[in-house]
Amino acid sequence: MISKEQLAQLRAETPACSEVLHFDNAGASLMPKPVTDYLHDYLRTEAHYGGYRTQAMRHEESEAFYSAAAKLLNCHSDEIAFCESATRAWDLVFYAFNFKPGDRVLTSLADYGSNFVAYQQQAKRLGVEIVIVPNDASGAVDVQQLQGLIDERVKLISISHIPTGGGLINPAQKIGDIAKAANIPYLLDACQSIGQLNVDVEAIGCDMACGTGRKYLRGPRGTGLLYVRKHWIDKLEPPMLDQHAADLIDAQSYRLRSDARRFEAWEQNVPGKGALAIAMNYAHEIGMVKIEQRIRALATDLRQQLNAIDGVRVMDEGHEQCGLVTFHCEPQSRSQCDAYAIKQALAQRDIHVSVSEGSGSLVNFQHRGIQRLVRASVHYFNTDDEVRRFADTIAQVIAVDSA
Repeated sequence: MISKEQLAQLRAETPACSEVLHFDNAGASLMPKPVTDYLHDYLRTEAHYGGYRTQAMRHEESEAFYSAAAKLLNCHSDEIAFCESATRAWDLVFYAFNFKPGDRVLTSLADYGSNFVAYQQQAKRLGVEIVIVPNDASGAVDVQQLQGLIDERVKLISISHIPTGGGLINPAQKIGDIAKAANIPYLLDACQSIGQLNVDVEAIGCDMACGTGRKYLRGPRGTGLLYVRKHWIDKLEPPMLDQHAADLIDAQSYRLRSDARRFEAWEQNVPGKGALAIAMNYAHEIGMVKIEQRIRALATDLRQQLNAIDGVRVMDEGHEQCGLVTFHCEPQSRSQCDAYAIKQALAQRDIHVSVSEGSGSLVNFQHRGIQRLVRASVHYFNTDDEVRRFADTIAQVIAVDSA
């Protein structure tokens, strides 16, 4: 576990901890000082020398992104691509599949909203059938039902590891075992899991995975990563190419890169790329096992304290749960119990949370009869005292309307 002394250092390297209670790490976490220092220094250099010369002078720093990501995910650096977001990374690999009419994609009720938009678009364009795997009694993907859906028509299994709208952790490794046995490619949306869980792509068995910098990795916005297993790189041609992704041979031909960088564009957020490398190495130095243990412990404590408040109901699903804690207050007809009213009341007290609703969790929320929830997402730099303060504040906020 993270020691008291280490926690104090981590909080000292996160200056805002002395001013705010940040429980919005699943939205955008607070960057640690080594990351922000790097960004400031890079931009000062760029202001003096210009973008091109600075990039050439500091080339090794942006190249460090690939080895840092490979170390974090337990893969090879040539299986990694830099992207501006997890969604763009996911899009690039999903749209690279050459689906035919009647092909099936298996996904989950809790998949991200943008993924469902892409599923529907390819269903309309190409005649792909999108099949939603039922949940088990806990709300996670039912692996037995998934196994029963496997046949020659299934061309992709695409699952969100941690849905954006709750604390559920889907059984990614069990899904990987099924995919591997059936020789079906497996795309894992790890946007919420990379940085808070020990995401080992070899152990999980996924063939592609995407992640973002701004959430649990504590990197800057406009950064993300894509992992593509070597076996699949040559089989997938990205839907968009430039002269970084491919070499122009002549007026009639081009040659794709042989590594995962075929999914990149030439123009990139170069300072962000270097800063994300710093953020990933920062997490690796702490230890992903320690990070996962601390986040889970804080979230478990938070759920217990919220459930003990009269009128508060924690809504997280799954046998395995993570650092995202969602809840609502009852009766929701009271104005002070609306999720946005709670978020605003907390913001006035310098407490940061998000509201989960249709934009990211529409299909799952419609299935569960939910409109919106408050989402509090903890990180390793949060404290037990902050958990208690948060729960006490929620009790005070909802008591105002009933007084």
